[in-house]
Amino acid sequence: MSMLGILRSPRQVLFGAGQRHALGSVVSALGSRALVCTDARFGATSEFAHLLRLLADSGVEVTTFAEVEPDVPVHQVTRCAELAAAAEPDVVVGMGGGSCLDLAKAVAVLLTHGGTPADYYGELRVPGPVVPVVALPTTAGTGSEVTPVAVLTDPDRISKVGISSPHLIPHVAVCDPELTVGCPPPLTASAGADALSHVVEAFTAVRRPATSGLASERVFVGKNELTDSYALLGVRLIAGSLHRAWSTPGDVEAREAMMLGATAGGFALGTAGTAAAHAIQYPVGALTHTPHGVGVGALLPYVMEFNRPARVPELAAVAVAMGAPPEWSADDLADEAIDRVAALLASVGIPTTLAELGLPADQLRWTAEQASGAERLVANNPRPLDVDALEHIVRAAHAGDRSALREAVPAPAVLGAAGGA
Repeated sequence: MSMLGILRSPRQVLFGAGQRHALGSVVSALGSRALVCTDARFGATSEFAHLLRLLADSGVEVTTFAEVEPDVPVHQVTRCAELAAAAEPDVVVGMGGGSCLDLAKAVAVLLTHGGTPADYYGELRVPGPVVPVVALPTTAGTGSEVTPVAVLTDPDRISKVGISSPHLIPHVAVCDPELTVGCPPPLTASAGADALSHVVEAFTAVRRPATSGLASERVFVGKNELTDSYALLGVRLIAGSLHRAWSTPGDVEAREAMMLGATAGGFALGTAGTAAAHAIQYPVGALTHTPHGVGVGALLPYVMEFNRPARVPELAAVAVAMGAPPEWSADDLADEAIDRVAALLASVGIPTTLAELGLPADQLRWTAEQASGAERLVANNPRPLDVDALEHIVRAAHAGDRSALREAVPAPAVLGAAGGA
């Protein structure tokens, strides 16, 4: 098999303690009028006020939108763009968790190209470059500071929707782990579970043929040599720091490793993409109203178990990155990877079953049907998926029975699957 390497990224990434103090010079190099997007929690902090002063001291005129809601209701994108239009911002700054960064990216699309968010749902529908975005994350999870996607919630649709385009990748990412120190344990766990799911799913994603048109035909191309390097870096960092950051919120070294792991996860998923755990979480989250990271974390060990037959070498490499002895057999290491991921997530309070999340037992088939509609994610899974295969995963995850996934998918199984390896 020929080697393939594809990677998309911001023009610049500033990572490390204190890098937030460069925000003024970073933004002023891009424009003189900035729209700043954040949520009410961060907007009320002294740190946010300090960041605004940095912009003002650099000669940047600021318009603030500090109302970002979790999971970005689509009406907020339109409202923010309308409010900001009169100020004619030439740069958009997203500060906060993934929702704040996603809103900033989506608003940049509307400010540049007009229309409504729905005009851009799906892949490769943004017609050209957008107002430059500077992303400053305050959590270690989504990796949105380096990814080409903005995930939104549309009341007309059951599951979340995404705008996916290389044009959405922020121009600059400013990643300062000091902004995550003191992040409460539940948020640390949810964000960390999301980051872990990104690196594992990107590393075990489908591997597509190395054609010259692959990068122009898809935003998410599947695993490749370059994304694999970021994915394994993320696995190693998150495995060694998530529990420490959760149990000791002031542990600066753990916070630093978690943010670097999350950003590495953003690089990996931003080109390789994610798969079944994310596809299933969308309807699970819609029914249970649980955080995205909690949902994908609960699902991840079951999806790894389902995909094990197609990804033994990759899972073995995950286990070694998590500290397992490299001399073990590949089969034993593959099992160890799933066990270690499950144990790490459980150690930070991530539920181990979908029943614990509150998913009703009479909605399991419905959940699988809705998950099958996430075609991009389904097609990126290393084992073919149809509704029956998805239901097989959902039922095992609801019952807490990973061993059931070692059995064949009940007929009619994977014939006519939506995805492919």
